[in-house]
Amino acid sequence: GAIATSHLFYHDDVRRHGSGNAGLTNFYRNYGAKCAPMVIAFDMLKAVGAVLLGNYFLGYLLGWGAAGKYFGALFCVIGHMFPVFYGFKGGKGILCSGTLLLLLDWRIALVGWGAFVVLWLTTRYVSLGSVAAAVSLPFTTYFVFHNTACTVLGTCISLLVLWAHRSNIKRLLSGT
Repeated sequence: GAIATSHLFYHDDVRRHGSGNAGLTNFYRNYGAKCAPMVIAFDMLKAVGAVLLGNYFLGYLLGWGAAGKYFGALFCVIGHMFPVFYGFKGGKGILCSGTLLLLLDWRIALVGWGAFVVLWLTTRYVSLGSVAAAVSLPFTTYFVFHNTACTVLGTCISLLVLWAHRSNIKRLLSGT
């Protein structure tokens, strides 16, 4: 979303500025709030499309059930982090993952978003809330669906988000 919006509205590449990340935070820091809703809309629509397609083709037509949504969600995160059309250099997957939580199940979203909000408000670290939400996904998936395929796919999503946040995690652990 941030790459497309920076190209579309500013004829620029957000990755050439600030942290070099293709996420909403870097976009906002470099371009301000004017077009930030477009970044949010792009990333959310991307997530909605992926989950709906996965749910329909894999969940409904092939009978995978909820695992179809998780498969679509996993590939949405992969595509967000490693976009083919942008040299495989994308964002950290938080905005699309947060949207995915809402699409997978309301209980999963409640735990993930709840952890994010509580940690963000109490520590003022967005990355800590994001990491906690990612860590919660495999556990809440297991308790909600009791499905091995969904839990494995949820774990893959969580690991991808944690991997993307490895530098943030190092800074959090060192207190910087």
